[in-house]
Amino acid sequence: MSKRKIEFEFSAGLRWTHWIRVVSIVALTVTGFYLAYVFVAPETADEPVLFLNAKFRMWHEIAGFLLIAVTVFKTYLFIIDRVSSKERISFLDFMSPTIWFQQIKYYLFLGEHPKLRGVYNPLQFIAYIALYAMVFIISVTGLVLYVHNYHNGLGGFLYDYMRPLEAMMGGLAMVREIHHIVMWGILIFIPVHIYMAIFNSIMGQEGSIDSIVSGYKFEK
Repeated sequence: MSKRKIEFEFSAGLRWTHWIRVVSIVALTVTGFYLAYVFVAPETADEPVLFLNAKFRMWHEIAGFLLIAVTVFKTYLFIIDRVSSKERISFLDFMSPTIWFQQIKYYLFLGEHPKLRGVYNPLQFIAYIALYAMVFIISVTGLVLYVHNYHNGLGGFLYDYMRPLEAMMGGLAMVREIHHIVMWGILIFIPVHIYMAIFNSIMGQEGSIDSIVSGYKFEK
């Protein structure tokens, strides 16, 4: 059996933001599908007390603001955090044609995994950039939709800032359409991300999936 060394891969902040993002995306997906197409209805009652749609909207907005908050914090970690420097170094791997070539060979079972300076290979890096771009778009369109439901407090404060963005995107109907399209983009990303994480964990045998829980991986 080959000896392995333990290496610290992901900080606590990165791991927490990852799993909080998972929870918020699951909640947003379930509640979002309900708001787009009501798939369950409460029993009828004589009194107006069964505000199921309002409850789903409330949880959708709570999960949405949670996603925005955790994304802002994760962006701060990526830019500033010392422990997250290995994430930033991944940009150097992304810019290397040699590592691109070796990585593609690895996925085609034609070569070994390249030695990376950062924590993400080039394909992972570009996938995460795409994910954060989609999260940014879905957050902005979500805020545009939010200010049309809540006219006081935060909704009232953001109203004047969101209306020009709404006009730039072609009106409220188009904002909702963009919101739904980007949601499907994120839903496509998730199974691909899970598959590739399992692929790398099995092929690399370095505990790459464990690292998003414990923070550590085991290199040969």
